[in-house]
Amino acid sequence: MGSDPINFQFRICLEKFNGVRPPYRILKTITRGLPHPTGGNEIMFYGALEAGGTKMVCALGDENGTILEQTSIPTTTPEETLSAIIDWFRDKEIAALGVACFGPVDLRRNSPTYGYITTTPKKGWAHVDIVGILKRALGVPVGFDTDVNGSLLGEVTYGQARGLTDAVYITIGTGVGAGILSGGHLVHGMLHPEFGHIPLMKHPDDTYAGHCPYHGSCFEGMAAGPAIEERWGQKAITLKDDPKVWDIEAHYIAEACTTLIMTLSPQIIILGGGVMHQAQLFPLIREKVKSMVNGYVLTAELADLDHYIVPASLHDDQGIMGAIKLAIDELIVTE
Repeated sequence: MGSDPINFQFRICLEKFNGVRPPYRILKTITRGLPHPTGGNEIMFYGALEAGGTKMVCALGDENGTILEQTSIPTTTPEETLSAIIDWFRDKEIAALGVACFGPVDLRRNSPTYGYITTTPKKGWAHVDIVGILKRALGVPVGFDTDVNGSLLGEVTYGQARGLTDAVYITIGTGVGAGILSGGHLVHGMLHPEFGHIPLMKHPDDTYAGHCPYHGSCFEGMAAGPAIEERWGQKAITLKDDPKVWDIEAHYIAEACTTLIMTLSPQIIILGGGVMHQAQLFPLIREKVKSMVNGYVLTAELADLDHYIVPASLHDDQGIMGAIKLAIDELIVTE
């Protein structure tokens, strides 16, 4: 009976009030100082930042990845944007902050520039110590990874890749990138993968030179949203009913997926980002992957491509939910 009041109060704060989840401040007030109902430490809340080149999504979450409160801040100058982020988090009493960030970034903990955005083409953001600035201002541990690793971590922890040791999340939108889980660990290596810049063989009917200023016809240069728009002279959303557009797009995505199958042998490939909202792409990609693999790799996963090459499962919240997990993991590391 002694634990009943705690369990009761915890249920109050987590259940819906009149069909709506209670605001964060009510949750925090009710749970302040309470031990977790399953035993262990005090109930804690975590900050999450999905740092993008266009906008910064800030959120508060719990250990289950539930988003309790969220806002979006435009990405302008580092000074203006980071000040607004700090102001938003300052009174939230978070235990830790997780940052899933656009890049390139420095993820090497022994590096003097760990936590920096490095050589990004985003004006004003090159060589910004984003982790150091946030850590000093908020006084909490800050977990840090790439935006695509954050999205993958969200899917691995809370989504359809739970329980898997080898998975890939590819985002195809304004740019292209991939988060990679291998042997149960997020892949960083000497920096972090830049899968969007792998070279690809051109579709035989594609005369487009490519959008990437560094590599021309790399994956990003041929398949990102700006490449579609430049190749066809229209926004992708207006081209939905043109089969040639999506045949060429599916070719490049399938080629990239086949490269992953032959090199990393993932148990699942998740495709997200704005371009992948074109649902007609998925059957085309699966058909082309089957043709490109050509029976050389025989596994149960490849025999069921509908459940192997799949859309993101967390309603476009995989990045911010992954950032919550980065915060949880960083708190564990620093304790």
